[in-house]
Amino acid sequence: MERLRALWRILPRLIVAVGAGALLGLVFEPHDHPWLAFLAVPLLLAALSGVSMKAGFLIGSGFGITYYAVLVPWLSIIGGDAAIALAVLEGLFYGVFGMFASQALKHKLWILWVPCLWVATEYATASVPFGGFPWGRLAWAFADLPLGKLASLVGIPGLTFVIALLGVLVFAVLRRRSALSLRAVALVAGIAIVGVSSLVTLSTEGNGKTVTAAMVQGNVPGKGLEFLGRARTVTRNHLTATLDLRKAVDAGAQLKPDIVIWPENSTDIDPYKDAATRQDIEQAVKAVGVPILVGAVLEGPGPNERQTTGIVWDPKTGPGDVYAKRHPVPFGEYIPFREQLLPYIKRLEMVGRQTAPGKTVGVLPINGVNYGDVICFEVAYDDIVSDVMKGGAQILVVQTNNATYGGTGQPEQQFAITRMRAIETGRTVLVASTSGISGVIHPDGKIEHKSGQFVPDVYVASVPVRDAKTLATTLGGWPQWILTGLGIMGAVLALLARRKPRAAEPGTPPAATESREKVPA
Repeated sequence: MERLRALWRILPRLIVAVGAGALLGLVFEPHDHPWLAFLAVPLLLAALSGVSMKAGFLIGSGFGITYYAVLVPWLSIIGGDAAIALAVLEGLFYGVFGMFASQALKHKLWILWVPCLWVATEYATASVPFGGFPWGRLAWAFADLPLGKLASLVGIPGLTFVIALLGVLVFAVLRRRSALSLRAVALVAGIAIVGVSSLVTLSTEGNGKTVTAAMVQGNVPGKGLEFLGRARTVTRNHLTATLDLRKAVDAGAQLKPDIVIWPENSTDIDPYKDAATRQDIEQAVKAVGVPILVGAVLEGPGPNERQTTGIVWDPKTGPGDVYAKRHPVPFGEYIPFREQLLPYIKRLEMVGRQTAPGKTVGVLPINGVNYGDVICFEVAYDDIVSDVMKGGAQILVVQTNNATYGGTGQPEQQFAITRMRAIETGRTVLVASTSGISGVIHPDGKIEHKSGQFVPDVYVASVPVRDAKTLATTLGGWPQWILTGLGIMGAVLALLARRKPRAAEPGTPPAATESREKVPA
């Protein structure tokens, strides 16, 4: 009975947290209301303020589950149960956040600890399980705002810290218990952060060399899961689009490219083992007379395995350097615990052969320029992008296949993530998708071209080759590690402070002191 009363007492807070989670989901594409982050974060903190750790976990979980339910409904294409499972799994990370943040809010340095805890939470979601799912990071929504430019200095984790900090400062200003001096400091600090971000300038100048690249979106014969099993048609769609590009070049309607980029899964049939597929690729390469970066699924390296790759196919020497996707998608490209799960979840048989992760970094030298190749969801993972930058990438390439999720908002979300990577790395990003969204993104995050979905699209762009590194690239993972460490430190200090008995005021009976130490359910 007492537990029911406790639950009833925190119900209004849980409702507020659920509303805050829904608002935060609307921050991202396809809704694209980033300013709502500065309402969602304070609302969550208001719901967590003054509660126990158990209540904090429940409130944080309600927030997180709602947040992901609004953020990734596109996963219901695979199945409603998959969307629910992901929302619950990711939401529980925010339950842990709520558990610790509820106590950190009682510490004198709570304004620092809470945004650091947010970074730590995003670090956890981006790491576990099965390599994590870094889709819900606050920073992804801010490519169009001055705050987004800070990613070039402090990286994606640092930008998340800044956004969470601004939300905390809004809470400090609005919190009834805040002293006037704290409110004044919070207001000034918030204005200063926004002001400084507006002064940051992002260079788009190259090293004097430019590359003319063609992104080919051949389209697929169907939507959702319908395109599966039509691999030969998809390859020939890209062949046809490339032959049309050659005609446009010959007619003077297009610049002759130095490189042509085909998307992930532009061929799902191994061209090393299938003569017809190899012939299609070689016909395209010889037609344009320049290398094509082909997105191909290769058989092996082991029995019943495959690899998703980018192959540099030269018109004279044929296939050369290969990048194999290092971070395949669990339950999409491979099945963890395959033998145990397949007997119970027959739908997983659609995944087919296990995708084996690649071992080498995706830096591909082509005609004197280093291209950093990342494939599809890999663009959201810090280590993948960091490794190609460390390897000397001068231009970034994203080969992707979003046909399964076309029209659901997922392609828009991935394109927004890609824009933030352009700002963070200071590199032009060339995006080639089978069915959209393909495009060209400048080093300052501005869009030169953005294709429609489920339409053929060929775009040719001359882009700068860049060697200069942003501060974020130089710092690498240090901002994330430091901020995560501070978040953990803040949680520990808050828990230690919680265990210390409060000193009784003169004349206060012991029983009264004990009653004040209790926290709400």
